[in-house]
Amino acid sequence: MTTGSPIPAYPTDARPPRTQPRRTQPRRSRLRTFLPLGLAAWLVLEIWLLTVVAGATSGPAVLLILVAGFVLGAVVIKRAGRRAFRNLNEALQRGTAPRKGGGNGLMMLGGLLLMIPGLASDAIGLLLLLPPVQKAVSGYGERKLREAAATPGSLGDAFQQARIHRPDGKVVQGEVIRDEH
Repeated sequence: MTTGSPIPAYPTDARPPRTQPRRTQPRRSRLRTFLPLGLAAWLVLEIWLLTVVAGATSGPAVLLILVAGFVLGAVVIKRAGRRAFRNLNEALQRGTAPRKGGGNGLMMLGGLLLMIPGLASDAIGLLLLLPPVQKAVSGYGERKLREAAATPGSLGDAFQQARIHRPDGKVVQGEVIRDEH
């Protein structure tokens, strides 16, 4: 089918001149590239460890370990949640900010890792329940968050840019309402 448009006047071996710059695909982040591979490797490790322990002991022993890890994880999460709620309640009664560095978040993460079936996740969960490990992990996390907030184009920078500032420096909360008549 023809449209009636004229045939281009350039030679058949040459390409037409490019008028727009070529668009390049944005690079995938390293996290998006390696996270599925890491999760698959973690799953293989967990299954392998369970089969090794089941071969050395017995199936019911492995089941008992998994159930004990789940129960211990539930107890840890409940205890850390109660402690966080108590700290928040005390801070509200005092009229101050809650205490920083209570370790409740890392205790909850440790409890969650204990609840996930697997021996490697149980080992990491138990490590996160130790106060020196909590201190080291929270210090590392705070440093990384400070670095990310200072980096232009990061998540912290996006939050800073999303705020609406008045000329006197105060932040104004609100929403945009368009009046279309």
